[in-house]
Amino acid sequence: MAAGVVNIRRDVDDKFYRYRMPLLLTKIEGKGNGIKTVIPNMSDVARALSRPPTYPTKFFGCELGAQTSFDEKNDRYIVNGAHDATKLRELLDVFIEKFVLCKSCKNPETDLIITKSDDIIRDCKACGERTGVDMRHKLTTFIVKNPPKTKKSKGAKKANGGDSPTPSANGNHAQSETAAIDAEADGGNSDDELTKRIKAEAAELKAESALAKEDWSVDTSAEAVKARTKALEAQMGTLGVGDDDSDEDADSPYSQLKTWLQENRDELSPVSVYKKAEELGIAKRHKTVQVLGQYLFDENIIAEINKFLPVFAKMVTSEKHQKSLLGGIERLVGVDLPDLTAAIPKILMVFYQGDVLDEEVIQQWGTHVSKKYVDRDTSKKVRKASEPFLKWLEEADDSEEED
Repeated sequence: MAAGVVNIRRDVDDKFYRYRMPLLLTKIEGKGNGIKTVIPNMSDVARALSRPPTYPTKFFGCELGAQTSFDEKNDRYIVNGAHDATKLRELLDVFIEKFVLCKSCKNPETDLIITKSDDIIRDCKACGERTGVDMRHKLTTFIVKNPPKTKKSKGAKKANGGDSPTPSANGNHAQSETAAIDAEADGGNSDDELTKRIKAEAAELKAESALAKEDWSVDTSAEAVKARTKALEAQMGTLGVGDDDSDEDADSPYSQLKTWLQENRDELSPVSVYKKAEELGIAKRHKTVQVLGQYLFDENIIAEINKFLPVFAKMVTSEKHQKSLLGGIERLVGVDLPDLTAAIPKILMVFYQGDVLDEEVIQQWGTHVSKKYVDRDTSKKVRKASEPFLKWLEEADDSEEED
């Protein structure tokens, strides 16, 4: 069994090195176009690295230019194509270097943290340093969309239950959280301090409630409420907070972005587009992606998508963003440039292969006609044109299930 275990840092020859992982195993299944490489012990390897098994699997796909699939329920992690075990082990070493080891002390005892600006940080429990990862790698987009599950609740549960966590390389994070909870409980002057805190918060809530009542008790007529609501919406629009600013309003940031895109079409670059969205305060808003999908492209859309793919990879961070992007594309090919309707399968393919659109979102969009962005007839027409790509996705899934 020892032969099946290796050091997490395979460049370390010390046999007493404490950080170990199972040796990555591979199994080739299928034949012809359906051949694929199954990694039967990916869960065990990922557990030793304190990372979800989807991360290294997706990393292999990014590095090899191959599609990957995960069936977490049945513990199956697959990379399309036939790949040698030695090659995947070498790629795993690269993954560990880029996304596991602390950049400062080279210790694998790290957690991944996603900041508010969607940067990924390695938080080292050994030396305390926080070091960033290379955000240019395609895997970072996948990690931001599928963040690691927090361990806080698990640590708290162990603390409340009185069970001490098993000492291991992967348990230190839970131990530190449990210790913090215990320290807070011991140093908080018990019930007296807790009672003071509860009373203080209750007083704040009471004051806020009284203020709200005073503000809205002036005039509760329908006209007055409507006027105050309109004023509040105008204020939020000025601050760039609302997601529902109408792009019909010339003063809205979305309308400004639309005008800027149209006036500077020949000079646009991925960097300039993102900076403009940041300048308008809407770089993280899902509706911004819809505006880009509709007004960033012209008849040369396929080449232009490849050019601006980094912008969408940076800005599309949720399922809501993906649906907005599809809505913008729907308007572009359905209303603005109907001659491009036949190109919708190629458009979807480029975004799909660029890890901007997920398979599940595309399939749901393709099977549900909606009049949110265009009229129902146009919506049907666009989805009808997308059928070749939807069929390709379905056949790819069926092929994997049969194998």
